[in-house]
Amino acid sequence: MTYRVIQWATGNVGKLAIEGVNAHPELELVGVWVHSQEKAGQEFGGIAATNDVDEILSLDADCVIYTPLLGQTAEVARILRSQKNVVTPVGWFYPKDTVGIAELEGACREGGVTLHGTGIHPGGITERFPLTLSALCTNIRHVRAEEFSDIRNYQAEMVVREVMLFGKPPEEAAKSPMLDLLGTGFSQSVRMVADALGLAIDADLQTGHEWAVATKDLDTPVGLIPAGTVAAQRFTWVATVNGEPRITARVNWLMGEDLDPPWTLGGERFEVSFDADPPLHVVFHGLHPEVVGDDLDRNRGLLATANHCVNSVPYVCDAEPGVKTYLDLPMIAGRAT
Repeated sequence: MTYRVIQWATGNVGKLAIEGVNAHPELELVGVWVHSQEKAGQEFGGIAATNDVDEILSLDADCVIYTPLLGQTAEVARILRSQKNVVTPVGWFYPKDTVGIAELEGACREGGVTLHGTGIHPGGITERFPLTLSALCTNIRHVRAEEFSDIRNYQAEMVVREVMLFGKPPEEAAKSPMLDLLGTGFSQSVRMVADALGLAIDADLQTGHEWAVATKDLDTPVGLIPAGTVAAQRFTWVATVNGEPRITARVNWLMGEDLDPPWTLGGERFEVSFDADPPLHVVFHGLHPEVVGDDLDRNRGLLATANHCVNSVPYVCDAEPGVKTYLDLPMIAGRAT
């Protein structure tokens, strides 16, 4: 059968999701919602966009791919109540006992539909792939999922400078909201892995935020990063058992390597490692642009994020109503050309 899809928001991930829907043999794009009046009426993937919520929700569609910068619980609940499944990379990866989950579960039951959070990191590297690889191991003592990315390849100047706080003085970056913003997703990922592995982890995760400053002025695609301002950040979430680290999720973001302290990226990649029997170390390449500044409009990590959403749609539409995670759905696969 063909699943009818609405794309909600047309930022970097949303535009790539539209490409993915149009390339998927089981999906049909039937609607596009945009935030601004300026974008309303423009065509995306052959569909004229609207910023009228009532209009978009009146469409006959099976699923909404929901990709705003930040998710809104009330907005998602409204979509679910309109009898449309939702796939999103902005949260709800493993949302048990989180704020708003009762409302979303109720909306799923009311609409007879499913909500699924997916993506890449969090949303894939941090939980789906560690759990898949864990089947190769016994005596699992520690699991680590880690990202190493050059933020010069992230084409979102406002986000990089005003939300991620690159190019800001260290004292301002120290107050970054990113540990909390990212932590909503990464903490769910860590807890999913713990539950699936049978670990009774301590109630609170250990968290960390570190940064390095530029040793010279850096000319980047998102503007000048002055010497002495923040040009690298590291965020960490650790689940412990009786205080002993058992699961670690970490993000390393750098803008080059002229840094103090002298951090080095060592190449862009994602890693999943097990201290287990056997010890296992897997490196994911190909999810970053080959050249800094290359193909910023189709950043490979964002493309993978969009594709993970798109490829989830048939499985989510066929699932029983409710909030569903990787632990609830069958193995999700892409489609051949």
